[in-house]
Amino acid sequence: MKSIKQILQHFFTPSKTIGLGILILAGFIGGIGFWTTFDAGLEYTNQEEFCIGCHEMENNVYQELQSTIHFKNRTGVRATCPDCHVPHNFTDKIARKAQASMEVWAKLTGAVDTPEKFSKHRLEMAKREWARMSANGSAECRSCHDYKSMDFEKMSADARDQMMGAAENDQSCIDCHKGIAHHLPDMSAGYKSIMDDLNAQAVETSVNKGNTYYTLHNKKLFLDPEMTKKAGLMISSVPVEVIGSQGEAIEVKITGWRKKKGSGKIIMQDFARNIRIASLQRKVAKTKGFFNVLDAKEDEDTSITWQNVDFTLWTDKKDLVEEVEPIWEYAKEAYTATCSRCHSQPAEAHFDSNTWVGMFKGMLDFADFEKEEEQVVLRYLQMHSSDYSNDH
Repeated sequence: MKSIKQILQHFFTPSKTIGLGILILAGFIGGIGFWTTFDAGLEYTNQEEFCIGCHEMENNVYQELQSTIHFKNRTGVRATCPDCHVPHNFTDKIARKAQASMEVWAKLTGAVDTPEKFSKHRLEMAKREWARMSANGSAECRSCHDYKSMDFEKMSADARDQMMGAAENDQSCIDCHKGIAHHLPDMSAGYKSIMDDLNAQAVETSVNKGNTYYTLHNKKLFLDPEMTKKAGLMISSVPVEVIGSQGEAIEVKITGWRKKKGSGKIIMQDFARNIRIASLQRKVAKTKGFFNVLDAKEDEDTSITWQNVDFTLWTDKKDLVEEVEPIWEYAKEAYTATCSRCHSQPAEAHFDSNTWVGMFKGMLDFADFEKEEEQVVLRYLQMHSSDYSNDH
């Protein structure tokens, strides 16, 4: 059997029977043949007919595309699948084709071969494509829609304001135009899945005296361990220290700030910041000796005196977790998924904690949060606002 050295030597030894010109010509012809075949294959897989060749695409997203202006319009100019979903420059196109091998695998394994399966994976697939488009500045969109070619004066007043701001910041189209050609997925599926995991985690949490935990959901507060005398409500993501237990009830210490003026029944996270953590019944808040006053300061802007207090109440052992970061992950996903449907949402550190109250309230007309979801998302935004961030 020939050694590797002999094989290599034979490979690099000049041919005695075939002329060098013949070899070069053969290589040249072979190269042309390879490139022609490669280019033809690339072109074939870059046609809409190829894209909708499987029923997964034809029966789902292609049907959705046909009802949009990108498919049929007064000018007769339409976008095909590769116009939007395949990069136009060669290098990125080849990289995208390589990534598409996973889509071939999904086809072979039947991962999305029914409407139900497709719907289940729609959010995952949409997020992957949105991330790709966001990363390249929506290059495929802007091969047709160029900021420099837009006549802003012919736009409506609202559109002009939005588009001029986007052009000034060279903003990616996909930041504001999700769902422009295909149906939006169930945007709540992602963050609700995170909450399902957190609920399972809370069931396994062992609650012990002396430890600090975070409320996963809003929790009722009581004056007694039998939990019959209502005292108030504590919202999600609030830290509590367990100082005692009796049966299914735990006694918790809550620390925060309240305005000395009025009943002082609303407990805030920090001095002069409207970050709510609990609301107490008026008669409880007015009970002499109920609060342990740790400090008092006057807000120079409002001349209102705030008290730093702690107090103890009873609640049940349910819905507590050991870390707050998973709750913030849930809230961030909820904020991103819900508030990016029609615009690019502001960064958390763009506003201070008090400004976020009004800004978020204005967004709620366009969101479908439940009350508890509203509260935890607002707390997330406030706790990651410019008051608490070094990035702003």
